[in-house]
Amino acid sequence: MTLKMKLKDLRDVLSQDLIERDTPIRLTLLAALSGEHLLLLGPPGTAKSELARRLKLAFNGGNYFERLLTRFSVPEELFGPLSIKALEEDRYERLTSRYLPTATVAFIDEIFKANSAILNSLLTLLNEREFDNGVNRDKTPLSCVVGASNELPAGEELDALYDRFLLRYQVMPVSPENFAQLLGLKGHFKPKPDLELRLTVEELQEIQESADLVKIPDDVMVLLQELRHFLIEQQIYVSDRRWRKVVKLLQVAAYTNGNNEVSIWDCWLLQHCLWATPEQRQVIFDWYQSRVGTKAAFNQEKFSKLIAAWEKKLEDEKNNQTQARDEEGHLLYIDYDGKKSKADKGFLQRGGKPVYLAPRTEKNSTKKDRTNQGQGYTDEEFKQKFCRDYHDRFHQDQQWVMLTDYFRNDSNRLVLNFQPLMQPTRYSQHHIKGRVEETDKIVKDVTEYLVQIDAQISSLTQTINDHLWITAGFSEQAKSTLEQTRQTVAALKVRMTTVRDGFSHLPVEEV
Repeated sequence: MTLKMKLKDLRDVLSQDLIERDTPIRLTLLAALSGEHLLLLGPPGTAKSELARRLKLAFNGGNYFERLLTRFSVPEELFGPLSIKALEEDRYERLTSRYLPTATVAFIDEIFKANSAILNSLLTLLNEREFDNGVNRDKTPLSCVVGASNELPAGEELDALYDRFLLRYQVMPVSPENFAQLLGLKGHFKPKPDLELRLTVEELQEIQESADLVKIPDDVMVLLQELRHFLIEQQIYVSDRRWRKVVKLLQVAAYTNGNNEVSIWDCWLLQHCLWATPEQRQVIFDWYQSRVGTKAAFNQEKFSKLIAAWEKKLEDEKNNQTQARDEEGHLLYIDYDGKKSKADKGFLQRGGKPVYLAPRTEKNSTKKDRTNQGQGYTDEEFKQKFCRDYHDRFHQDQQWVMLTDYFRNDSNRLVLNFQPLMQPTRYSQHHIKGRVEETDKIVKDVTEYLVQIDAQISSLTQTINDHLWITAGFSEQAKSTLEQTRQTVAALKVRMTTVRDGFSHLPVEEV
């Protein structure tokens, strides 16, 4: 029997006759396998203590300790009474047998009622698995403490204790849908796992040591980094110690699930590790679910921006124009008749007649428009406007000018600057080939990613349903998210393919 099969059978036995407690059972068992602690938050009468008692049944040997704390609890209730014999010998020691320092599994109800007299020793025991007994610091066999509380801790002095519980779960009363099933339960059922299913201390140690060799792939590492950034934005504080423990938990989850590297699916557990208030769990889960199917090398947001940049580059190159040249290489322009011309300017004509500038005057020499708004004046218009009293002459620059002399001087003609004749820029074969190769590589990367998504979708239900630690029902949610991801990526592929084809059809320069 493989380790995964053994743990699955053990998990299923521990879950018997529990209603809507599948998730906390899984978390409780995983906490013990990881050497971590679990906090159950919820009202009285929701099977919190039962979950801890069932965890004790998962072990072959070892002691179980259970205690309800109050504001007036004293250290003796958790750590054992003082040894009278030791006091007679001037030694301050406790008799710890059958108390928390000798327990393998413990359940502490109303954990946040721990007072300052208890707190320091409890913190050391939870984190270091050591207990200061007099002048000695004793190693303890503690595997997992299941803490329970009706409410969140109040006061900064309890923050460190709260942080010691890596896994957190809010236990709610049974839903109306399963209430009838709850009423139908008879007596108190106590599961009895076969001895071969129960775990030994040696097995726990082997699991934790082997889990250290489980790899953290790039996509999981990126997901954790992005999640940390998201939590900072949401003002959800997670200590550095907690992040390190999260990685260890994921490694144990992957190893016990039969894998040699952590997967995105193992990260489903993050929702039960990182919240400070129960409402934040859904926020974390929604964020995680939106990332299902993404890869470290394929960030959709960044890729969409990359495509937009390529689309802009293609549009620029398609719209780019250069001035046309004739066969001899001369630049070409468009004259006032709309015909090609090698000249960059020419005298304007109207109706086949030349047009002239208005005479210079003090008023129009620098400021006033002499071009008649770009129309100029024909000889008849000029005579009528400027020579009405003197048929063959007019006044300019404080002197008389003969009309014939004015018309003979080309500087008095209205000159039109011709517009360059523009045409779409033609590109070299080398340039076009480079563009097509660059964009085609991206298209191939997207295609490969789509193949991976399709493979995930086809194997998703079995992968998740066979997972030791993910509860039933998530496969449909994950499948929906993956399908949405596929649609998004497929649309990106279409856009990128269009860009590639656009580059391949750019005008080619003539050789």
